[in-house]
Amino acid sequence: MRVLVVEDDARLADVLFAGLVAEGFGVDVVHDGLEGYWQACEGAHDVIVLDIMLPSLNGYDVARRLRAEQVWTPVLMLTAKDGAHLPTQAPGRLSLLDQVRAVATTAQLDVTVRRSDRLPATDTRGTAVLAADDGLLSTLGGELAAGHWLNHGTNGYPTVVLGTTAARLQGVDLNRGEQVVWLGDQWFAVVGVLKAMPLAPELDNTAMIGDQIARQEFGYEGSPTTVYLRTDPRHVNSVYEVAAGTADPRSPEEVEVTRPSDALEARAAADTSFTALLLGLGGVALLVGGVGIGNVMVISVLERRGEIGVRRALGASRRHIRAQFLVEALAQAGAGGLVGVALGAAITVGYDISADWPVVLPAQGLAGGVLAALTVGGLAGLYPASRAARLQPAEAVRPV
Repeated sequence: MRVLVVEDDARLADVLFAGLVAEGFGVDVVHDGLEGYWQACEGAHDVIVLDIMLPSLNGYDVARRLRAEQVWTPVLMLTAKDGAHLPTQAPGRLSLLDQVRAVATTAQLDVTVRRSDRLPATDTRGTAVLAADDGLLSTLGGELAAGHWLNHGTNGYPTVVLGTTAARLQGVDLNRGEQVVWLGDQWFAVVGVLKAMPLAPELDNTAMIGDQIARQEFGYEGSPTTVYLRTDPRHVNSVYEVAAGTADPRSPEEVEVTRPSDALEARAAADTSFTALLLGLGGVALLVGGVGIGNVMVISVLERRGEIGVRRALGASRRHIRAQFLVEALAQAGAGGLVGVALGAAITVGYDISADWPVVLPAQGLAGGVLAALTVGGLAGLYPASRAARLQPAEAVRPV
């Protein structure tokens, strides 16, 4: 029997791997929800052990998509409810570190949220419910797409703020007026929707309520599952080294410390490499196109010697002949540039629409593509145009 383990905590994944292998199972381990989804779709596993809070795609979304794709492999949801909480004193201890500028917490609650009380309890669209403190948005540098953030005035009332993915999956749009969701066993008013959170993408598909209402309605005792720290970039490493021991001095090995900046740097490096690759391919394409235009124009000069001779005999100067062939080269390059830009724009728009991304086509980039094509075409046409201009009338009309 082969087991697929989808767990982002490397230490827990190692423990699961070792235990399952010791029992004679074949085990594959992945640490990302989207990667786990693709592996599961291959149908090579007999059981899937699936964590809930995963990067890219949480466990609920993975399971929902698998069932939608008619993948019926048994799924075991993996979560550590009580053991995953930090001590209630952890935020206070961490805030005492000199290099820490801000501290904010979230705690995952054992409740569900869905668009209506008439929907099945399992139809949560993968949205997790968190108790969040008032300073979370400012600590993470997040922004609101609509509405307002949780505050002291609404902390004790049934109000909720949705992440950008949660709002889309739950069908909530504050531009259409007041919206509510069924959270736990009561209606909560949606007071805000966040933009995408690059520093904490795991919050995009969450519903966040105030810690006071979480205490009143859902028995929250103040023990966070995640503590977010904002620190001076120069002291990130020093805070990273002491954060686990400061948060939980008794069991620092149970605390996982991550740096979102590492993921952002890796993503930026990948984007830079990808951009450089595309620029290199574009440069090669321009070079090949320039060589092609140059060859076409040289052949055109050889085939039109008679025309050139007649024009020179009728009074056309070398400048006129040079301009004629240079304009022809520019016309070919411009037509190719326009077709290429139009094709690239169409592919970009189609991909954005299919991925549900906003369509952005920078005018500077489109104009730059046509300008680059004209520049290369002009350079490629200089030699054929000069060669045509140097032909003497008598030599031009002489049979070859």
